[in-house]
Amino acid sequence: MADKVKDIDVIIDKYVKAGKILSQVRSEARDRIKVGVSLLEIADFVESRAVELGADGSAFPCNISRNDEAAHATPLAGDETVFGEDVIKLDLGVHVDGYIADSAITIDLSGNYGDLVKASEEGLKAAIDTVRNGVDTADIGAAIEDAIIAHGYKPVGNLTGHGLAQYIPHAHPSIPNRRVSKGVVLKTGDFIAIEPFATDGVGKVVDGSLTEIFQVINRKPVRLPAARALLKELEPYRTLPFAKRWLKTPQLDFALMQLEKAGIVHSYPVLKEVGGGMVSQTEHTVIVTDDGCEVTTL
Repeated sequence: MADKVKDIDVIIDKYVKAGKILSQVRSEARDRIKVGVSLLEIADFVESRAVELGADGSAFPCNISRNDEAAHATPLAGDETVFGEDVIKLDLGVHVDGYIADSAITIDLSGNYGDLVKASEEGLKAAIDTVRNGVDTADIGAAIEDAIIAHGYKPVGNLTGHGLAQYIPHAHPSIPNRRVSKGVVLKTGDFIAIEPFATDGVGKVVDGSLTEIFQVINRKPVRLPAARALLKELEPYRTLPFAKRWLKTPQLDFALMQLEKAGIVHSYPVLKEVGGGMVSQTEHTVIVTDDGCEVTTL
């Protein structure tokens, strides 16, 4: 029993260390995001700085989603795109021995969407105030929805927060961003990421046309040499998502297509608000405690 408690303490320490590293990277990255700055420069900074500060790597590619993009946007290899007067979702993940910190902020470079940013921030605050041992995730979703609606916006109903596990950034349970009829009861020691999305649009996202983020979800033999080479290159990422711009395998697009067709790789298209509405996002990682929660990514 003592060994089990010790193991749990070690795991918590790794989650907390990852959260502290992420918090510093997020702060430093935020200060660098300005009109005219390269998106790729920010993504490269985020992903390398985490390692400099002691992380074992990124838990997923740096997401830089703008305006009606809600999630899963990351720069292409050689991307020359720069920030304009955008509403920017900066979603970061780092890991220590596979234990993940996940956090997001919204930066309004236009100066016109402060209330929208505040809506997702207040949704997250309301959710954190609700979390404790024994709470139903349905109650968290209701708190988020009420806070966002109170600011005159809609939650993005088909995006959710999620549990975290070693090398798995999206684990059970889902944490809804709106009212649901039935949720899951959280217990002390659960690790979750809560991420409200607010919009002035319809309140729903759909897949866009661009995909730059993928994840290995299965491993099995493949025949084509290009696919085998890519699967070998992907081994260090285990079950963590990766970006195309990180890879050097020849015939990359062809190899990725073959792995996806074989059910080995899953793709994450950029998610866009169906009505073209602006989207804000705010996220923290928390550890559920008896009477509340510990936020690791403050």
